[in-house]
Amino acid sequence: MTERESHYVQSLARGLSVITAFGPETPELSLSDVARATGLTRAAARRFLLTLVDLGHVRQDGKLFRLTPRVLTLGYAYLSALSLPGIAEPHLERLVREVRESSSMSVLDGHEIVYVARVPTSRIMTVAINVGTRFPAYATSMGRVLLAGLDDEALEAHLAALELEPFTEHTVGTVEDLRALVHETREQGYALVDQELEHGLRSIAAPVRNRHGVVVAAVNVSSHVSRVTREQARDELLPALLRAVTEIETDLSRTQ
Repeated sequence: MTERESHYVQSLARGLSVITAFGPETPELSLSDVARATGLTRAAARRFLLTLVDLGHVRQDGKLFRLTPRVLTLGYAYLSALSLPGIAEPHLERLVREVRESSSMSVLDGHEIVYVARVPTSRIMTVAINVGTRFPAYATSMGRVLLAGLDDEALEAHLAALELEPFTEHTVGTVEDLRALVHETREQGYALVDQELEHGLRSIAAPVRNRHGVVVAAVNVSSHVSRVTREQARDELLPALLRAVTEIETDLSRTQ
């Protein structure tokens, strides 16, 4: 028996898998849908769903189930303990007023970035972006910055387990190319990603470091390719972005 098996609480893992079966494309699920998505039997899925209904995290409407706002409390403890979003938000707001483009902050969670703060101007992507939204790190500017913040050993472990999916014809196609792009990001201190996650989306990001120099988050400015050229992103958006990041780092150092 491994160490993981000795402490692993299977019922908790199964309950969480039921919650995460719901998503933007699956806001409502039947019992059969949940069983299929989680690999649970119908009987087990039913018990977990009804328990979540009793706890107020899930609502049942006939044969369909959907999450309730109460499920947000599961993530609130993390966000409330994370000082970064609160520190960053006023700086993101000033940045957005200056450049008139949307700005966000994210952290790395496995192979994905998770949005922890966002100040939008207009909707660019077909998928709505909110706090908690996840995207594959390899196809985003913030993800490239966060990967560049890993040490060599952690980066290689990340790349070894990575499966690349082409979201557009511009998406990085091989692990070797991604490794080169991450090293380039390290050297230049920012990442510019052009229509790799979605057509029309151009984004530039920079790292946020704590007082010890460790990359703890990334901030981006995103725009539509029809409004901002690559040259404008580097010459106009990047200086404003770097100023905002410096201000965030200064405020962050005062809280540590």
